[in-house]
Amino acid sequence: MYVNGFVLAVPESKKTAYKEVAEKFWLIAKDYGAKSQVECWEVDVPDGKTTDFRRAVKCEEGEKIVFSWVIWDSKQAADTSHDKMMADPRMAEFGNPDGSDMPFDGKRLIYGGFEPIVWKDA
Repeated sequence: MYVNGFVLAVPESKKTAYKEVAEKFWLIAKDYGAKSQVECWEVDVPDGKTTDFRRAVKCEEGEKIVFSWVIWDSKQAADTSHDKMMADPRMAEFGNPDGSDMPFDGKRLIYGGFEPIVWKDA
C-alpha cells in the first residue's frame, strides 16, 4: 500500500469550489487505480510552538487547512498513474496548467508519498 499525502491552505470562502475540484479529481484518480481519497477540512488545528500546519503552508488570514490523502496499491501504481492522469483530457477542466484557476495557491501545497507502517481499523 502507498499513500500520497497533501496539506494545503484554502480560502474559507472557496470551500465549495475546493470540494468540487476534489470530487472531479477522484473521478480521474480512481480510473487510474487509486483505491480511496480523503479530503479533510480544518475543524481544530492549533498553532504550534515550533511549527504547525499553518506555518508549513504559509496559511493566510481567512484560509483553512485541508489535509488529504490518496491510497494506491503500491508506489509503482501511483507513479505509473501520475503521468497518465496529467495527460487525461479531463484535467483541462481544472483550468490553467499553472494552477492559477484553482481555489487554492498550489505553490504553498505540500505533498509526499508514504508507505504505512501501522494501519488499524476498528
